[in-house]
Amino acid sequence: MDRYAVIGHPIGHSKSPLIHALFAAATGQALEYTAIEAPLDGFAATVDTFRAAGGRGVNVTVPFKLEACAYATEVSERARIAGAANALAFDGTHCRADNFDGVGLVRDIVTNLRHPIAGKRVLMLGAGGAARGALQPLLAAGPTELFIANRSAAKAAELANAFHALGLGAGVLAGGGWDDLAARGAYDIVINATSASLTAEPLPLPPGVFGHDTLAYDMVYGKGLTPFLRQARDAGAGRLADGLGMLVEQAAETFAWWRGVRPTTLPVIERLRVPLA
Repeated sequence: MDRYAVIGHPIGHSKSPLIHALFAAATGQALEYTAIEAPLDGFAATVDTFRAAGGRGVNVTVPFKLEACAYATEVSERARIAGAANALAFDGTHCRADNFDGVGLVRDIVTNLRHPIAGKRVLMLGAGGAARGALQPLLAAGPTELFIANRSAAKAAELANAFHALGLGAGVLAGGGWDDLAARGAYDIVINATSASLTAEPLPLPPGVFGHDTLAYDMVYGKGLTPFLRQARDAGAGRLADGLGMLVEQAAETFAWWRGVRPTTLPVIERLRVPLA
């Protein structure tokens, strides 16, 4: 039986083993998928041990996504631009790396939530690794504007400029601080890629960011109505969503990359859904 795993620190909360078990059952694939907690200074050694025992691939989560890129012998353009990988595939001495986080986000918004990105104004909150990993797929979806807002305006501008240097987002992508949002009006989609929902810290968003037709999307999942989603609801956002769909969709992309068959995702999303209440 082919063996796969998710590696992180901590890892006990991960839903990936259940998700991939459901995918395997639905597609008739014989595989084993487990969760492995690696020491903070032991990612490469943990992967080496898993490979030596016959492992075929791993998902990679916090805090090892940067190390996953460095570990691989071949890095996809997506992962290279994101500067991080969330999936590795092993073939002898060869190791491929890819990043499906942003693809999963876009698929959840456009396909599952039926909320178009093309021709829309998108606001990304946060300029860390989660935001960076989502930018290329979001830009490829065709928004008219993609603004990165961050506590450090310089970091947001630096991230936007880094993508411009790669030939991406010219005339569409920009970055700044919270204060820059005051004059920009309501956005069609507001995505929270900060850690605010994990720390219960409200974001200093000015009035007017959310409109009646705005989709407020929190990358955090499984925690019900997060502080960000509550903030969006109270400010008048018309639609709320957490990151469960993103999690399941990126898992499906990884499963298809490994196994050559893409599972249906909606039954898994509905099984794992925690009501936003």
